[in-house]
Amino acid sequence: MKKILILITLVFNFSVTAISKETTFTKGIFEKSQLDGKTVVIHSWNKTCTTCARQVKILDKAKKDFKDVIFLSFEQTKDRDIAKFLSIDYWTTIVVYRDNKEVSRSIGQINKEKIYSQIN
Repeated sequence: MKKILILITLVFNFSVTAISKETTFTKGIFEKSQLDGKTVVIHSWNKTCTTCARQVKILDKAKKDFKDVIFLSFEQTKDRDIAKFLSIDYWTTIVVYRDNKEVSRSIGQINKEKIYSQIN
């Protein structure tokens, strides 16, 4: 009985941390945003990653606070071609592009002030 309770607890915990998010990154949107001189923030995530879920909350708030910034995301395990195109190897990666150049990259950052600073 104890093993069954532990199993149920583990299954419940994993399902609670699942992110409900979709891939928004396309090469077309990325390239057009770069040509338009926009700042682009790209987030690599995985649906069962708790750090990713914390980042999603911060980035969702940032979308409201940074109106002129383009926010794109992709699921690392499903969209490997995007990860290869952007040279992103890890979940929890946030990359900022400005003026057609990568200006910032962080992995696993969950501090709101540091993420906002990265975007600025």
